[in-house]
Amino acid sequence: MQEQLFPADAEQPMALVDAADFDPALQALAGSLPAGLRFGTSSWHYPGWAGLVWKRDYPREALSRHGLAAYARHPLLRTVGVDRTFYRPLSAVQFAAMAEQVPEDFRFVVKAPNRITDALLRDEAGRGLRPNPGFLSPECALRDFVEPALAGLGRKLGALVFQISPLPARLLTQTEPLIDRLHAMLTTIPDLRTGAPDGVLAVEVRDPQWLTPRFTQALKEGGATYCMGLHAKMPSITDQLPILRALWPGPLVCRWNFNPRHGAFGYEKARRLYLPYDQLVDEDLDTRNALARVIAGTVAAGQNAFITLSNKSEGCAPLSVAALARAVVALRG
Repeated sequence: MQEQLFPADAEQPMALVDAADFDPALQALAGSLPAGLRFGTSSWHYPGWAGLVWKRDYPREALSRHGLAAYARHPLLRTVGVDRTFYRPLSAVQFAAMAEQVPEDFRFVVKAPNRITDALLRDEAGRGLRPNPGFLSPECALRDFVEPALAGLGRKLGALVFQISPLPARLLTQTEPLIDRLHAMLTTIPDLRTGAPDGVLAVEVRDPQWLTPRFTQALKEGGATYCMGLHAKMPSITDQLPILRALWPGPLVCRWNFNPRHGAFGYEKARRLYLPYDQLVDEDLDTRNALARVIAGTVAAGQNAFITLSNKSEGCAPLSVAALARAVVALRG
């Protein structure tokens, strides 16, 4: 029997986790954004969002299992990053259970399993053990990711993100064969829009060595876009923009993952500093304003934009979303 993400009673999640009482100003802000622009956060299970997303302080487990319906009632949160799939694939039934909890105009940004996107098989501590035979495998991509996500989420599928893990040192000088492998994988994936009109394939990398004209061409020929990953391991937005321009016109997929002030390996430091994720601690105005300009230009041209933010970007993802939304509205006049 396949694992059920939620109990069979569709009303139970709403009863177990109540949404916060939202400021009418958030409703007005949401109403001023174009329909094709969807903001969201990386997952939804944070107790520190009490009063911002949740009505009160719920346990993390309750939020993980039953908080999605309440999350989707937030005026600005019209997408969400499903990151747990990186560690373990979900079934079509589990994806469908998620889809049942959200409105029709909600879209999911789903991260591919690491069995597809990591060049190494790793132990529980993250240490590389041996080469991963499923790395960028077309068969694994379809069976373990694309097909169940499309079958379960249907029209509510937004972006399928292949976030390629940092490469081992010996491969950093051999990206061209890997780009060929990526191209072969992408070209085997059918057009998502037959089942998900807004669906888009996106590729995010954590090594700048990938960012070559050959990489861009592989994305274009594979019907994919570049997922702009805002992370200390990657160049700035300005330096990533040439790839988006080369793929234009097309939708924008961006994951604002991490504040660069903590350095490439400062994830745990940021986590400790920002917990419980209930306030903006390190406002990154340069990144926010640059991203707002990219978003405004994209949606002004009638393209969709899927933007997810982590708590590690500024300290509190829902507050970062609101600040970014206000920046976009200011640019649109």
